[in-house]
Amino acid sequence: QVQLVESGGGLVQAGGSLRLSCVASGSIARINYWSWYRQAPGKQRQLVASIYSGERTNYADSVKGRFTISRDSAKNTLYLQMNNLRPEDTATYYCNAAVWDTRGGVSDRWGQGTQVTVSS
Repeated sequence: QVQLVESGGGLVQAGGSLRLSCVASGSIARINYWSWYRQAPGKQRQLVASIYSGERTNYADSVKGRFTISRDSAKNTLYLQMNNLRPEDTATYYCNAAVWDTRGGVSDRWGQGTQVTVSS
């Protein structure tokens, strides 16, 4: 069973920074595609950033230049460095990964989420 566990959320003032982490554990062969999503109350879940095919990345327009996605493949860990945070970044942040397991199967996995609250 593969699990994703996020950490690093919290309360921060506007203009501040946070670093989210997502650790994958279980029978993992490889993870080629990682993403961060977020969901604010009453809104749909939206893609924040992805990293894939080595180190290719893409970002939502609203976070470009402020957020950086990265990963440590040896540790099966995904990061999201969030700088210059704004109140509109307030949301629950979720880690998502396409995981190839040691049995040759592939599955789409989600973490439980970590809350980020930005005060004005």
